[in-house]
Amino acid sequence: MKNRLLHLRPAFPVLFLLAFSFSSTSLWGQPKKVYTTARIKSSAPVIDGKIDEPTWEAVQWGDSFTQRMPVDSAAPSQQTAFKILYDDKNLYVAIRAFDTEPDKIVRRMSRRDGFEGDWVEINIDSYHDLRSSFSFTASVSGVKGDEAVSNDGNIWDASWEPIWYLQTNIDEKGWTAEFRIPLSQLRFANKEEHVWGLQVNRRLFRKEEASNWQYIPQSAPGWVHLFGELRGLKGIKPQKQLEIQPYIVANTQTFPEEDGNPFATGNLSELSGGLDGKIGITSDITLDFTVNPDFGQVEADPSEVNLTAFETFFEERRPFFIESRNILDYQITSSVAGGNYTRDNLFYSRRIGRPPHYFPITQNGEFVKQPLNSTILGALKLTGKTHNGLSFAVLESVTGNEKAEVDLQGVRRTELVEPLTNYLVARMQQDLNKGNTIIGGMFTATNRNITEPYLNFLARSAYTAGIDFQHNWKDREYYISGNAVLSRINGSTEAITAAQRSSLRYFQRPSAPHVGIDSSKTSLTGTGATFKGGKKGKGNIQYESGITFRSPELELNDVGFQRSADQINWWSWIGYRTLKPFGIFRQLNVNANAWSDWDFSGTSTYKAANTNFNSQFKNYWRVGAGATPNFGSVSNADLRGGPAIRYPGGISYWYWFETDNRKKLRFYFEHNNYHGSKQYQRSQDFYSSITYRPVNALVISASPTYSIYKHALQYISSHQFSGDQRLVTALLSQRTLSATVRIDYTITPNLSVQYYGQPFASKGSYRDFKRIIDGRAAKYEDRFSPFSANQIQYNTSDNSYTIDENLDGFTDYTLGNPNFTFMQYRSNLVVRWEYVPGSTVFIVWSQSRTGDNGVDRFSVSEIGKNLFDIKAHNVFLVKFTYRLVL
Repeated sequence: MKNRLLHLRPAFPVLFLLAFSFSSTSLWGQPKKVYTTARIKSSAPVIDGKIDEPTWEAVQWGDSFTQRMPVDSAAPSQQTAFKILYDDKNLYVAIRAFDTEPDKIVRRMSRRDGFEGDWVEINIDSYHDLRSSFSFTASVSGVKGDEAVSNDGNIWDASWEPIWYLQTNIDEKGWTAEFRIPLSQLRFANKEEHVWGLQVNRRLFRKEEASNWQYIPQSAPGWVHLFGELRGLKGIKPQKQLEIQPYIVANTQTFPEEDGNPFATGNLSELSGGLDGKIGITSDITLDFTVNPDFGQVEADPSEVNLTAFETFFEERRPFFIESRNILDYQITSSVAGGNYTRDNLFYSRRIGRPPHYFPITQNGEFVKQPLNSTILGALKLTGKTHNGLSFAVLESVTGNEKAEVDLQGVRRTELVEPLTNYLVARMQQDLNKGNTIIGGMFTATNRNITEPYLNFLARSAYTAGIDFQHNWKDREYYISGNAVLSRINGSTEAITAAQRSSLRYFQRPSAPHVGIDSSKTSLTGTGATFKGGKKGKGNIQYESGITFRSPELELNDVGFQRSADQINWWSWIGYRTLKPFGIFRQLNVNANAWSDWDFSGTSTYKAANTNFNSQFKNYWRVGAGATPNFGSVSNADLRGGPAIRYPGGISYWYWFETDNRKKLRFYFEHNNYHGSKQYQRSQDFYSSITYRPVNALVISASPTYSIYKHALQYISSHQFSGDQRLVTALLSQRTLSATVRIDYTITPNLSVQYYGQPFASKGSYRDFKRIIDGRAAKYEDRFSPFSANQIQYNTSDNSYTIDENLDGFTDYTLGNPNFTFMQYRSNLVVRWEYVPGSTVFIVWSQSRTGDNGVDRFSVSEIGKNLFDIKAHNVFLVKFTYRLVL
């Protein structure tokens, strides 16, 4: 359940032993509440926030709320009551939030889904499937929040933006809110009389208190299945929904001019348009579609310097793919403790519209205009859930032939850099046994129309399939779940050989007898699976244990995300949590876990244990700390296809604290450390954040970070010498400094100004060069051989190092100077005005500065001076959307 309702995660140290019990006796003993609504027989209430029309007298107040946080099952500090009415087209909700001190009500302004200050909320399980619901939140300042809730409250999708209406009002009794929710925004079956799941929530901000109409204990293993019931709904019919949202974008760019480059003239202007839409095909099925989508107002990804062999995962930020993304989620391994495999997913929407794979090979004097992304010609999502509990989603998308333009002294040609590609993603889940058992499956397909021989390094087709299940028992206190996945890619021998050599698997590495390069293959088939079980319900103690694997041949990255293959991972976790305040604590969580990794040859690649805690004091400050000793590791990837390398163990530890987040001025600080044995690695990360709200409508925050990293065996390059491979490493000393600055000014709930800026600088220096001689030798010192001063020489003329390994006076191989400085500044200034519900104007100024300006002294002043000496790339755009509801 979402943290804004103050749900507690599990916690505590000991090894896990899963107890299986199939008792069906209820643990909760909470009476199910029922609220009976009525049809409006006269005029509908005016939505003005005052609840003073006679129409509201047709129904009784629902009341008797119970506190959930901080004191489970206690009476709330302030009581709450609500009424619900309906007609053929709308559901009407009135909520009275009593407050004996109305002058202390916290009215904070924010954009939609900000959830700042005091708020009330209604959750409606209109499917009555006991797993999903629609949430509508009203802050006292009039800001709307709305979320599609799934997986029994474990996922709250704030990207869902229905059209509904809200007004609030403060009076001498507290404050009130009136909602009008069109039935077209809900999903329900076509029948004469309905029973819906119902929950009403309140947050009393100044006391950090949460209360509910239908009491659900903090220890409950879920949310939606424990709702009360809304009865009295008769004669309403599902409303077919048809929404069309065309858009127009005017875009002007300014950027540094380059002499002789016809594609870098210093400015560019464009006018474009497209269309988004939503069609309610039936009461259970909705079709979302987009034609030539625009993502110009999307915030830029954070800057980074990635020196690993693995791809970085970036969050999806594009609205079309964010909305309802939980429906298409197929996370292979969701674990409380474990490793870096938890991002792996059969669907990673960032693959659609990705940067082209190919860059043209040019000759002297040629300039290239390379597309930044593949054009999405169109995409559609078909989603639904039947009254029998079958939920499904299908996404179909096509990206076009993407071409780069190459110019040589005015003579131009085009080269295909990304082929026409079709992506298909399909997901289904079936609820059984009143939602206690869920079975599902997923299928993805990527098909490329490769017409140029030089693109044969790409797979022509890639398919993945998965089946999954979850079973809960004893009032969902205990659970087991699992899945199995299968992948297959097809292509030329060049493409499949490239897949075998990729950083995902490195089949060419000499220390892996269980794998090897087969250059005759035209396909690659792999598997993966996860099984886990645990306890998540009653009591202070919770636990989980599981195992997962990725076969060496598994390949998900054509439309999914996979960090690495050839791994088996086991984890166990147990935790203790408090459910009521005690002593100086409002809450306390203590955790412990352990995990181990192997590859398919049986080699142990990692072992670690961890213990940590987090707590909130009664003064509302929070603090946490933890430590993770690891007992040595073996990397199959760090030498980029060379042999595996063994590292000594080490220990990481961290601590953090956060001041009272209700205050207008609040701080956060975190310090992470890693100490590797034999001094092979050392890192420190400092993260801090300060947030200031001078008035309710304005929030200013700054989050500086500073990192120090040293690695004695950082990979540099590979060379051939005397018929043998030479793997060169060195001691890397890297420092990184960045800051994220945000200014949010919400003038009204529908008009806001937002600024985001991130300066970033990273400087790396290499010394103590060495070559790997036996990466898995028993003694650390026997794994490498340092170059002597006579063997390595730096040449200032071409900024390179020459290696004379055998000291015969001749250069055996050459290294480019690996030292680097990377600097970047990215910012967005966005004015957003929702002039009518669902229709928006965006005015955007985006700026980026990227370069490698040298920094002799790594200080804030010198970084700032050099960073802003880099010429800027500016984008100015105006986007106009209009939402037609037909």
